[in-house]
Parts: sequence; C-alpha cells; structure tokens
Amino acid sequence: MKNSFVFVLILLFGVIVVGSAQTGTVRGNIYEKESGNPVIYCNVQLAGTKFGTTTDLDGFFVISNVPPGEYRLVATYIGYDSISMPVKVKASAIVYQALTLSESAINLGEISISAAREQSRTTVNISQISVSQKQIKALPSVGGEADIVQYLQVIPGIISTGDQGGQIYIRGGAPVQNKILLDGLNIFNPFHSIGFYSVFETELIKNVDVLTGGFGAEYGGRISAIVDIKTREGNKARTSGFVSGGPFMMKGLIEGPIKKFKEGGSSVSYVFTAKKSLIDQTSKTLYSYATANDSIGLPFTFQDFYGKVSVNTSNGSRINVFGFNFADAYKNPLLATIDWKNAGGGVNFNLIPSGSNIIVDGLIGFSTYNVGIQEKDTEPRTSDIDELSANVNFTFFGDKNEIKYGLEMRSIRTDFEFVNPFGLRLAQEQNTTELGFYAKYRQILGKLIIEPSLRTQYYSSLGSITFEPRLGVKLNISDKLRFKGAAGKYTQNILSTSNERDVVNLFNGFLTGPESIVAGLDGQPVKNKLQLSNHLVGGFEYDLNNNIQFNIEGYYKDFPQLIVVNRNKTDRSQADYVVETGKAYGVDFTFKYEVPGLYVWATYSHGYVNRNDGEQEYPTVFDRRHNVNMLITYDLDKKGSWQVSGRWNMGSGFPFTKTKGFYNYLDYLGGVGTSYQTENPDNIGILYSDERNGGRLPYYHRFDLSVLKKISFSKHSGLEVNFSVTNAYDRPNIFYFDRLNYERVNQLPILPSASAKLYF
Repeated sequence: MKNSFVFVLILLFGVIVVGSAQTGTVRGNIYEKESGNPVIYCNVQLAGTKFGTTTDLDGFFVISNVPPGEYRLVATYIGYDSISMPVKVKASAIVYQALTLSESAINLGEISISAAREQSRTTVNISQISVSQKQIKALPSVGGEADIVQYLQVIPGIISTGDQGGQIYIRGGAPVQNKILLDGLNIFNPFHSIGFYSVFETELIKNVDVLTGGFGAEYGGRISAIVDIKTREGNKARTSGFVSGGPFMMKGLIEGPIKKFKEGGSSVSYVFTAKKSLIDQTSKTLYSYATANDSIGLPFTFQDFYGKVSVNTSNGSRINVFGFNFADAYKNPLLATIDWKNAGGGVNFNLIPSGSNIIVDGLIGFSTYNVGIQEKDTEPRTSDIDELSANVNFTFFGDKNEIKYGLEMRSIRTDFEFVNPFGLRLAQEQNTTELGFYAKYRQILGKLIIEPSLRTQYYSSLGSITFEPRLGVKLNISDKLRFKGAAGKYTQNILSTSNERDVVNLFNGFLTGPESIVAGLDGQPVKNKLQLSNHLVGGFEYDLNNNIQFNIEGYYKDFPQLIVVNRNKTDRSQADYVVETGKAYGVDFTFKYEVPGLYVWATYSHGYVNRNDGEQEYPTVFDRRHNVNMLITYDLDKKGSWQVSGRWNMGSGFPFTKTKGFYNYLDYLGGVGTSYQTENPDNIGILYSDERNGGRLPYYHRFDLSVLKKISFSKHSGLEVNFSVTNAYDRPNIFYFDRLNYERVNQLPILPSASAKLYF
C-alpha cells in the first residue's frame, strides 16, 4: 500500500509535467515600492481570463497552465494603486515579472476581507491558525511589550500553566511534543522564566503558523503540534529602527540596506535586535508585593540577540544568513537557581530557477540548548542538546494542483545527568541521526480539496524506519460554509525529563530515544522505543458575512506509546525508562469579528487529557476541562492614534495529587552501615494519595488591559507610549501549594506598567 501511494504521486507528477508542456507559466514577486517589503496576499490576475492567484508570505506568485498568447498582468491590493504590465506567454516557457505597488493617495482604511479568505477556499489548513505581527500587537501588552507567547495563549486548544516558567500544552501534547521552529531551526525552550515573554522579537515576526493537530508530512519529529515562526527581512530602502523601555525590559532594533532595493527586486539588507530584562531590579521597588520576600523581588533575568543578512536577486531568489543567542536565568535562593541558553544560526534559501517549474528551498543550520539547575539540598541536574540540521524541498505548482517533496537530515547529540529522589544517577551521552523523506500532493476537484501525504523517517540510534501516512480534505459546500478533516500518524525520538510534581518546572532536560531497556506497561522490555501518536480532526468554517467568522473543530489524539524517565527507580535493576499511554480529545470553538478599527476574538475549548502508567489512568496536570478567552482591540479615533485592548481568560482548575501524610526520610548516604535507629533524619518525605491527580485546584481567571498612544513626528519617526495593567482586578490565582509549610503560593498579582518606544 505504501509503495502504491508513492507510485500514484509519481504518476500524477508525470501527468502534470506532460500537460504543462503545452502551456506556459507566469510567475513573479510583488513588492512595496517605497520599502521593498513583499506584498502578502496580493491579488494577481491575467486580465480578461480565469487565470489568477494570490501572493504568498514572500510576495511570490505562480500562475500555471496558461495557454500561449499575449496578456496583461494585473496586481491589485486595497490601499495601493493597481498596476498592470503586458506579458507574452509561450508553450513550455516561464515568464518572470517583478511588480512594485505604490500606496494610494486615497486612504481606504484597512482591508476588511483579505485574500487570506480566498486562500481558505483553496487549501485545507485544518487545525492551522496563521498569526501576523499585527494580531500579536492587538493583545494587551503585558509590561508594555506584546509577545507571541501571549497570543499563543488565546488560540483554542492551547493551555498555559502559569505566569512563572510558563509552558504551553497543545491539544493534549506536552511541551517536548511540540516542535517550535525559528526560520526552520528547532528552538528547544522558547519561553523565558517569566511566562509573559518568549525569545522571539515581535517586531521581527513576519508570520506564525500554529498547527495544533493533523498537520501534513512536511513536518516530522514531533507527535502533537507545530509552531512555525518566520522572521522578516531588514528594511531594503533606508536605515530605521527603534528603542523601547519599561519596568520589565529594554530593547532595540536597527535595520537597513547594504544594497538598496531597486524596482527589479534586487537588494541586500540587514537587521539586528537585542533585549534585556529589568524586572529583577525594578520589581524590588515597583512590585515588591509580588513576592513573599521583598529582598528577592521577581528573580527573572534574560537577554536575547538576533541578527540576519538577506540577499534578494532580480529573479525572486533569496538567501538569508542568521544567528541568535538567547540566555535566561531564574535565581531564587528559597527554591532553585536555573540557567539556560539557546544559541544557533544558519542559512536558508529559496531558489527560483529561470528554466524550471520546480521551486527549491532549504536550510543548513545548527541549534543548541543547555540548562542546569541547583536546588536546595539536592544534587544538580544538567542537560545539553546540540542539533545540526539540513533540508531541501522541491515544489511544483500546477493550475489546480501542487506537488511538494523533500529530504531532511538531523544529527543530534545529547548529554544529560540527573540524580533522582532516591539517590540513583541517570545519565546519557548519545549521538544519533534522523533522516526523513516526505511527499505531499494537493488537488482541487471542483468544491473538493484533497491533500494526501506520506513521511518516512529513519532513526539511526534505534534502527527504526517509520511510515507515516497523513491526509487532509476540505469540502466547499458554498462560499460561506466549508467542512474539513484530517488524520495522520506521527513519531518522535526526543523525550523530556520534566516532572509534573516539580514545584517550579523550569528544568527541561532533553534526551533522544534510549538505547537501554524501556519497560512496557506489563514490565517487559519493548522493542519499538519511539513515541507514537495518531490524530483525527474534523470541523467546519462558516463566514456569516465579510466580517464575522466561526470555526468549530473536534479532535482526538491517541498516544499508544510515550517514553518517560523512570524517576521512581529505587534500585539499579529497574529500567531507566518506562512506557505510558494516553488520550486527548475535545472540541474548540472560535469566533472572529473584524472591521476597520475593531477586532474581536473569542474562543472556548472543552478538552480531556489522560495518561495510563500501567497502574492507573489519571488526568495530566495540564488537563484543563474548560478554557475561555476573549480579546477586544478598539481604535478610539479614525487615525488609530489611540488604541485600547482588553483580554479576559478563564480556565477550570488543574489536577493535582493530594497529600496523604508525611514521614521522616532517611537517605542512607552512609551506605548499608547507616544506623537507622540512631540517625536523625533531616528530610521530611511526602506520602501522596494513591489516586494520582485526584484533586482539582480552584478556577483561574485574569483580565489584562492596555492603552496605546501613537505620536507621529514625521512620516518615518514617532513615539508610542503604552499603559497596561496585568491582572487588573487582582485575582489571587493559585500557582502551587507548598505542602511542607502548608502555604499557598499565588501567581503574579496586579501589575501596572508603562513603556515607551521611539522609532525612526
């Protein structure tokens, strides 16, 4: 069956190539005339014909299977003057044309119904939400700074566990089961210790694709979800940037041309950004009430650096060279000291051969992550993971179809050391390689769109080869109503050491699939040591009118095998790793209303997440039964110089394991000769309830509010002042309960803030 699938793809490719030999292709790029930035989702049409399309995130378009003849190529976009140009199409030939659009002298306001709506009728995109920089900025800016991590928390199906050490859980998947990509490279821990901020600079973001399940074969190596972040290029026309500051952080950005943009599309540009946290110092004065010990303040520190040089050629090809260094620390003498760092860089490219219908893109780069933790009275833990990756993808565009296939290689080194509560050391130092090949086909058959795909993956350390078929479909019942569905099989070799009982879960160690014994639910060794999942998603989209959209999706994720570290290992004869199984299922509702000057986004998620450790089935600590988000952004004047944003979040309580009792814990560090009769134990042990996660914490809810004032000095310079209040009505949301001291520890209280950004 698998061989037949590949044969069908090859046959379809051959049919398309033969058909295209009798016709021609028109392709090109659309740019803004002044800045050289790509115009995204611009309408491109051959005047007087049915042939047309929209540009992608790079302003690139392809119109295939065009009969030979002379045409006028027309590009239109709201707020810009239309432009047209004659093109002559020949059989088996490719015409490339770069067009530049100028801003219209008449301000038509913001586009109310973009070409992105038209794209939803020609692609499946189930369980996929694309987030723009503008949408991120629509959120109330916590501490005066908008961030993608704040927006991820308002996407249905995504759960965040707290303000401190915030991690995200996507439709039942743990953080290690989500792949976070920055310009194609893995970022193993993208969130800072204070959960309001990520390592990504908002002003650099071009687009974020969040795929919460049922994703296609172009993505591999994770079993739950994908967050794919792409950054923009630097300003191609002039030197520009900004500096900003507030009580939480200060940051800056500088960008400009090395070779200025010309109307043909050729340019070389750069961009560099840096940010540094201030909250560890300012909180001692401004927010001393946010912690029980005023001398500590809020002990979060971080600094981020990112830089990129971009080369764009006159035929639409481009090359980006980029690098990053993200450092973080949580230093609380009462709990722990934790330091971690993400660093890496690479080259990604998009090549448009002048004589071929196949577009080639790829990446070569490396990404590293190391973390260490020192807690009171415990052995330190360390983890280091280094990944060298390379991939190349080929895309062929037809009139109503598209073929994409590619090859990916990852070389991974892990070095991990950990001492469990029983004094036994777990360690791994391993090198492994992963090879993946995928093929994906998209076909529009009238109102039906099908996207079958197949991924095969080779895991060298385990000697395993997997075949992962996936399928997405969409049926356009009408222009307003669309049904969609997806299913797929997924595998993963990376596992995490984080423990749900950690008070502050900031240590995320990473390992690759173990070479040592893994004990199954029955206690016997398992042969296949991969983590596995199967996804099934279904739902519909409905456009009530041009401004109102509804989306409803139900999902089911089956996790037949999850590999976890055996942290309860009490003697060396027991396995270092054990198997758990799990299920996640639920339904997500989304409502969106958008008109010039007003943006409303509302979601409700109802979900269940369970695990089975062989002894009992239990809800996970991130099993939030109900989750509601409401976001409103409103411009107080037509110019948008005053903007008000509010966000309210409410979630049912997380599960926890109740305390059964306490005992004096003797660690026998003196060996077998330790006298248990005379030794005075210094430690207190906790007896947990036999029912794992049988209790529920109280409901969580919080309201954030911000007011933004924009002051313009000139066309390219100005000042933005942001006033914000986090947890505006000072809700005492529980973070965790200190069992030994019998004290409740809350998440962050009301935090007023003000920040300013000067741009030029």
